[in-house]
Amino acid sequence: MVKGLYTAYTGMVNEQRRLDVLSNNLANADTNGYKKEGTTSQTFADELAIKIKDTSSYGIAQKLGTMSMGVHIGETYTDYSAGNYRVTDNEADFALKGDGFFAIAYTDKAGNASVKYTRDGAFVVNTQGYLVTKDGDFVLNMNDAMNGNVNGRIRVNPNEKITVDEMGNIFQNNQQVGNIGYVDFEDYNYLAKYGENLYDLVDGGTVIASEAQVSQGLIESSNVNVVSEMVNMITISRAYQAGQKVINAVDETLDKAVNQVGQV
Repeated sequence: MVKGLYTAYTGMVNEQRRLDVLSNNLANADTNGYKKEGTTSQTFADELAIKIKDTSSYGIAQKLGTMSMGVHIGETYTDYSAGNYRVTDNEADFALKGDGFFAIAYTDKAGNASVKYTRDGAFVVNTQGYLVTKDGDFVLNMNDAMNGNVNGRIRVNPNEKITVDEMGNIFQNNQQVGNIGYVDFEDYNYLAKYGENLYDLVDGGTVIASEAQVSQGLIESSNVNVVSEMVNMITISRAYQAGQKVINAVDETLDKAVNQVGQV
């Protein structure tokens, strides 16, 4: 094995995976509540290099030191920082200012319902008066959001104006008719991304009360900075090209070693 080829190859594969994550961020730059992802890189475990067929020390292989076998993706992480807030003046649009997620009863294609969490508060009131997402999934009330119950729906009069205070309480005609369910988590490492801007709480995660404030008539945009991501894309592209040049240089060296030096 030629170490230079292997090191360049692993570097190119690493940059390709970084580019995949970055491209997904750019594709969701306009997705409400989307949280961008990032990557870390790490080296493979160092290998002990020794002399091969060395007889200078009674047949005992002599140590030459350690060498790295290349690089690979360490982990992919999610940046949960808030995106910019966009004013819509739509009474069914909401944004959370602070840590927390709206809880919804998500129904998959097989008809199975489960609790999902999102920062996308672009809701609507359907003809039956239920507060739902753009895809028709029911928004949970506070009590059922804390308990993870998928049956806690919010119903209002679809023909009357609704107002919501900072605690998520819903009012019509100066009477409280419900409250929007939003929660937070002890450890975000127990959140698993589902689709573009939904999250699952995996086993071991704990739901806690959120101290965020609900703002009506606002939508939280993606936290992707397009300019920054484009700069990173150029950096990744140049690193990938550097790996290509290394492979070409090693290939030319091997060609001369085999076809020219070998003929002497």
